[in-house]
Amino acid sequence: MTLSRRTIIAAAGAVSMLALGTSAMAQDYPSKRITIIVPYSAGGATDILARQVADGLSQVLDETVTVENRPGAGATLGTTQAAKARPDGYTLFMGQVSSHGIAPAVYKNLQYDPVADFAPIKLLMSIPNVMVVNKDSPYQTAAEFLAAAQSEGKTFGSSGVGSSIHLSGEMFKSRTKADMTHVPFRGSGEAVPALLAGDVDVMFDNLPSAMPHIQSGALRALAVTTPERSDKLADVPTLDELDIPELDGFAARSWFGLLAPAGTDEAIVATLSDALDQVIVSDGFVKFADTRGAQIEGGSPEAFSDFIASELSSWKTVVDEAGVTVE
Repeated sequence: MTLSRRTIIAAAGAVSMLALGTSAMAQDYPSKRITIIVPYSAGGATDILARQVADGLSQVLDETVTVENRPGAGATLGTTQAAKARPDGYTLFMGQVSSHGIAPAVYKNLQYDPVADFAPIKLLMSIPNVMVVNKDSPYQTAAEFLAAAQSEGKTFGSSGVGSSIHLSGEMFKSRTKADMTHVPFRGSGEAVPALLAGDVDVMFDNLPSAMPHIQSGALRALAVTTPERSDKLADVPTLDELDIPELDGFAARSWFGLLAPAGTDEAIVATLSDALDQVIVSDGFVKFADTRGAQIEGGSPEAFSDFIASELSSWKTVVDEAGVTVE
């Protein structure tokens, strides 16, 4: 079919009007309420951070920013809904290590593409996981625990299949060939009490969840899973520090970052990135991160994109070695 000159001109005009409309929308942004989707129930680490970010963005952008919880299907339900949202900058997503690191390797029938369906805005903060046993455990070090796990078998609890807590344990197990059985719970709210009661032998819990029990003496910290020690647990070694060759280079952490649906105008992404630069250096956010033993990250949208690609590759290796899949 041959297009007439009039048709071509009309089509070109329509494209130009669309571009002008998009540009104008970006210049006026934001002009109404912004919603951050959290793929978990209220009260968890992701939700609490999202509300802190929402408050900060509300002040910087002078526009209402709210949080909407859409839990279900191991966080993949809310993530899928965010991926399909209108890319106008008014629906954002609080991504984390599960949605953009672990889940794509674990779930066989994922309904979103962590790269193609999202526009990264900024990596916000990361949190170490910590290897903990209860106060009555006979093991004082990670090496002592490992020796026992290799000889007689142990159990490790987690907040659920596919969580960073679960996969940290699987990484430890696969690298050391320890005889360890995974016991999943429905969140850290169930898993930590089971560890305290002695129902499981060890956990690789998120630091904010474990910290109160470490401070009270109810839990004993054996090691942290990040390459550097935590300021909150300066006397606790990293797994990488231990004289255990199989654990050299061990690195696992939870992280959080803000994303938009793919196709969001670059000017809007830049506006949000600049606003977040102000949020994460504010006194309130710095205090918020410090009390949780978190590392404030930051950086450009491009740097966050590269980080996600690295996490997807790293966790796929762990998942493949562990043989973890969810239908």
